[in-house]
Amino acid sequence: MKSILIIGGAGYIGSHVALSFLEAGYAVTVLDNLSAGRQINLFKEARFIHADLQDRMALQNVLKEPYDGVVHLAALKAAGESMIVPEKYSIQNINGTMNLLEALSNSKTRIIIFSSSAAVYGMPQYLPLDEKHPLNPLNFYGFTKLEIEHFLEWFDQLKEIRYASLRYFNAAGYDPQGRVKGLEQNPANLIPIVMEVATGERQRVDVYGNDYPTPDGTGIRDYIHVTDLAHAHLKAFECVQEQGQSLTVNLGTGKGYSVLEVIEAARTVSNRKIPYTIVDRRPGDPAELYSTSEKANQLLKWQPQFSDLNMLVSSTWKVYEENM
Repeated sequence: MKSILIIGGAGYIGSHVALSFLEAGYAVTVLDNLSAGRQINLFKEARFIHADLQDRMALQNVLKEPYDGVVHLAALKAAGESMIVPEKYSIQNINGTMNLLEALSNSKTRIIIFSSSAAVYGMPQYLPLDEKHPLNPLNFYGFTKLEIEHFLEWFDQLKEIRYASLRYFNAAGYDPQGRVKGLEQNPANLIPIVMEVATGERQRVDVYGNDYPTPDGTGIRDYIHVTDLAHAHLKAFECVQEQGQSLTVNLGTGKGYSVLEVIEAARTVSNRKIPYTIVDRRPGDPAELYSTSEKANQLLKWQPQFSDLNMLVSSTWKVYEENM
């Protein structure tokens, strides 16, 4: 039986990744410090290790056991916050990853699947974004992800640690079968914020600008269902293991939905009013942002299956409604 270590496997994306590997018959070990991850997201079929990426010795000890691969999802991800406290993001994202790469270098494990981000691209110069687009992050969060990609390239050359860098767009939705129950803590993305308005935890949604050159004036973003993301992690690991080559791919749907489209879909699904207020644009927000995933389709034989707007919203609402 193949074994996989999932760093950050109790988090929102990590728990879905763990589920995907479990369904494929892997022996799954989750390592998480539970700062953002939640115990309710841990599956009884997976072993759990409570540890932190900042604890170098703990990582060394964990990786004395030979795993077929590691999935690295433990990072801070709020772009706005990263511009206020960059030192916090340096410690967690960069230092934490270096600690993991050190432990991998001293282990027999030689594959790492890395949760990167579309934030490495910055302002789009053309659409849809592809992997050849210039890399120019607009925020410190994106900078940390890009620097880690550079580190992975070097460790590939120097230590023969093969990697997959998966550049996500906007992860959304929940397991269609309802097996992941834990809500994100302090969400910063649109769909969970809309859900918090629907459940009464927030008063309204702030819509940042309605004068963009889009059909309804609001920003358009590429939303990918978290189950599709999870399947991509599994396929990326299997591809790297089979081919023995590192890879970098975008994970998106090739199209986008506007802010008002998301709000209207949530109103329909939840049967709630969901008030919103138009506020000023945020600096650096492009009118549209969406990706081509042709490279992932070719290399990984991967296609999003759950990323239509109704599934994104309805699977999220189901979990929020249960947690009300």
